[in-house]
Amino acid sequence: MFFLQYLRLGVLCLLCLFITGNAYATRLFIPMDADGQVNHLKAYGIAFAAVQKGLPASWLLNYKGGSFVIDDNGAIEKLCNERRVSFIAIDKREYARIEKEIKNGGTLYNIVQLEKVPRIAVYTPPEKKPWDDAVTLALTYADIPFDKIYADDVLNGALVKYDWLHLHHEDFTGQQGRMIQYRGESWYISEKQTMESIAARHGFNKVSKLQTEVVKKIRDFVENGGNLFAMCNATETFDIALAAENTDISDPIFDGDPIDEDYRSKLDFTKCLAFKDFMINTSVVGQRSTIDNFASNLVPEYQDTFNINVFPAQPDPVPAMLTQNHTIHIKGFLGQTSVFRNAVIKPGVLVLGGYMPTREQFDEAEASGSLVYKIHGNDSRYLHGNLGKGTWTFYSGHDPEDFQHNIGDLPTDLGIHPTSPGYRLILNNVLLHTVKRILPPDVTHPDASLTTVTPLNKQTIKQPRATTVESFSLYPTGDKLTVGVNPAEDGTRKGKIEKVVVTNVDGKEFISEIFNSETATVDVKSLSPGMYQVMVNGSFAGRFMKE
Repeated sequence: MFFLQYLRLGVLCLLCLFITGNAYATRLFIPMDADGQVNHLKAYGIAFAAVQKGLPASWLLNYKGGSFVIDDNGAIEKLCNERRVSFIAIDKREYARIEKEIKNGGTLYNIVQLEKVPRIAVYTPPEKKPWDDAVTLALTYADIPFDKIYADDVLNGALVKYDWLHLHHEDFTGQQGRMIQYRGESWYISEKQTMESIAARHGFNKVSKLQTEVVKKIRDFVENGGNLFAMCNATETFDIALAAENTDISDPIFDGDPIDEDYRSKLDFTKCLAFKDFMINTSVVGQRSTIDNFASNLVPEYQDTFNINVFPAQPDPVPAMLTQNHTIHIKGFLGQTSVFRNAVIKPGVLVLGGYMPTREQFDEAEASGSLVYKIHGNDSRYLHGNLGKGTWTFYSGHDPEDFQHNIGDLPTDLGIHPTSPGYRLILNNVLLHTVKRILPPDVTHPDASLTTVTPLNKQTIKQPRATTVESFSLYPTGDKLTVGVNPAEDGTRKGKIEKVVVTNVDGKEFISEIFNSETATVDVKSLSPGMYQVMVNGSFAGRFMKE
């Protein structure tokens, strides 16, 4: 009898050890490519929930659209089913195969661990705006928790509680969006009274001075290690407010006193995060500065598409983290600040996306009467940089799924857009702080007229023997891949493309063509959807995604 009791006890102990050793018995692969995922946006919420629950979670950068792998104890699979997020249960052998594929892909790929739960805040007015905020919508739809804070909270030191801050479409110059055509509306009057009340509470005689103090506090937040994400006119007015700290650029209709006649000489661009040498428009209507290309409103919706860059995920994963997507093509969308002029972007700022046409594409668009490249040829949409221990990201436009969102329009229903590439860029930023250690990007300012679609660290580029150019640009559009020689500093292209080879990430050759020109167009119609790499004149030129 005693023997049987000990035998049962031994079996029970072995069973407990088995259960404990397999606490994460299921490993879930959450694809993020175009064909494998039905709800990209909620998938970010799943990854966030895994980190909250302390489950091992990995982000496979540049692999199938930036897929996730989570060691599950049953909770994540349940969430995926509830939220209708696509997933595949995989075993150790399959994950080992994926790891090998990523390793063989070189610097393009990387696996980063999602380990920290970021404390998220959205800077938004206490009253409900008559229009919606894309980030608030994205966080809510993805089931990612956040707090709402505003000027009182910032000035009272609340930012020390947070790791990640989004700026609602705020006018930090204190001019209420310069929407004086609505000054008789109740919401406009209420907002004005609220801001004046907050300013008085903190000892400021003007709202513009209150806002200046707010942006300085937020700038300190970034310097001390915070991640800042801003959209629309919050991007432009943030830097304007910093530059104009010691002068008055507001019309009397907004602050009751005259504009400083000598304001131009008092602008200090060294305080700005992203922009330099911009001119300010002091009228009560129209564009605020030369940061935004106001002509963007002339481009029709069906023509307005910009590209995001594809970055290698090693050694620095940050640029790749911010650009994970299932396509490089993003629908354009307007806002109070719609685009950023490259001419006023500071050196050292990384351009993550924008309008990057080849000369042939530009000429073709011009011949057809298209305005997109004619107007946007030197514009960017998505910027990133470092300040002190922290990072910031600026994303122009108001709502990625509403081309021209007007006051009074209904909020965007993300249930209709669960795979939105434009909204994915927002959620990439939300996950930035989940990675325990982030290396600061080593970046250089792009050429004023062209930004490479596949930026690479110069150390990874082997120089072609027959030319003096540093790199090539790849422009995938549908079934065509255009390769161009990057211009030199004087704007000329001194090299020629002699041979283009397209392979998969394992090096298997699919296309090999001979050329003798500054640009070359390759037909990639025969390629299956997936990631490919390009060799030009025997040197690695970059990678592109065939959709």
